[in-house]
Amino acid sequence: MDAIWWKTAAEEPVLDVAEFAPCDVAIVGGGYTGLSTALHCAQAGLSAHVLEAEAVGFGGSGRNVGLVNAGLWLPPSKLVKALGDRGEAFLAEFSDGPARVFDLIERHQIRCEARREGTIHAAHAASGMTDLRGRFQEWQRRGAPVRLLDAGEAAELTGTRAFAGGLLDARAGTVNPMGYARGLARVARAQGAKVSTGVRVTGLRRDGGGWLVQTAQGAVQARAVVLAANAYSDALWPGLARCWSDIHFMQIATEPLGDRAAHILPGGQGLWDTGMIMRSLRRDAEGRVILGTMGRDLGRVSRAWAARLLRRWFPELGEVGIERVWHGCIAMTPDHLPRILELDAGVYAPIGYNGRGITTGTLFGAALARVLAGEDPATLPLPLTRPEPVRFKPVQQRFHDLAFALKQLT
Repeated sequence: MDAIWWKTAAEEPVLDVAEFAPCDVAIVGGGYTGLSTALHCAQAGLSAHVLEAEAVGFGGSGRNVGLVNAGLWLPPSKLVKALGDRGEAFLAEFSDGPARVFDLIERHQIRCEARREGTIHAAHAASGMTDLRGRFQEWQRRGAPVRLLDAGEAAELTGTRAFAGGLLDARAGTVNPMGYARGLARVARAQGAKVSTGVRVTGLRRDGGGWLVQTAQGAVQARAVVLAANAYSDALWPGLARCWSDIHFMQIATEPLGDRAAHILPGGQGLWDTGMIMRSLRRDAEGRVILGTMGRDLGRVSRAWAARLLRRWFPELGEVGIERVWHGCIAMTPDHLPRILELDAGVYAPIGYNGRGITTGTLFGAALARVLAGEDPATLPLPLTRPEPVRFKPVQQRFHDLAFALKQLT
């Protein structure tokens, strides 16, 4: 089922096919990465054409939780150790990621319910506070505006006593994720980029010094190609989809609750917890409570899970109707770090956002545009690398699906 964001986004959808003229950059995928690449390419004077098989934001972007978080999945010290010489610069850029996103939203007046009140990483149990204390100390040493919450403070900010504490990050915030994606498309087109929807790319082949991008509607000649579908990549480039593990994330939206839910996240923050099988919590502009967890939409099983969790966290709400259930797919890498792959000369594929798609997609798109405009690839947030398949991916996939399904039954 479509995400609730598709219904509530104020930005209008893009529903057309642009003329298939030669361009500097052909971009496969109309999510955050592809649209950010197109926007920044256009601003740099390059001709860019986004080719989206479905609709703008159809994949992970429009099914997102909508948390605009700083940094990555890893705590700062582990990230710096993993990236070596590039670690501190990468950490600084991604620490500033939410500001870059919100500045872009403000500059172009993207209508996406943007709120900059922070996000809460909540301790699902007392054991979760150990990790959060470590993250708090590391970010505090780096001067980040973070605050460690005890159980009482967490209850005040979330509206439930379900959490043992939390970490409030004032750099972060929330958006309507589909509103942000559609807004990026609107702005990219206004800057001169082309965005075509309902156009599936069926093949890529060398064409002199560039590439011929084939679709059922025609072909596009391009100097360079960016494959920006991430977890929604198909077999267009053989072996690409084996470079991450597919983690599904299911969400449910209640009916609009108005004042009944005003005490839930009253400050407007979004939340995710420290559980091994993570859960998320938000409240949208119309008062819906939006719960999420790892796993697929299992129909009645998922609805029953959501009803139990609402009774446990917010018993005062009483019976609550569920308006919509959906799931999306996250590309998780073994080391929880993203990649910018160079698949061939002039063909790039940013992948593996590990649940941080809004900031990562926006920043990677801007960085790739700079390189496509002539900057040294050494200025990219990460070095260009070649594809490395995840070992035993099919086995991992079955294990994850089973574990997540069982969790919804408890």
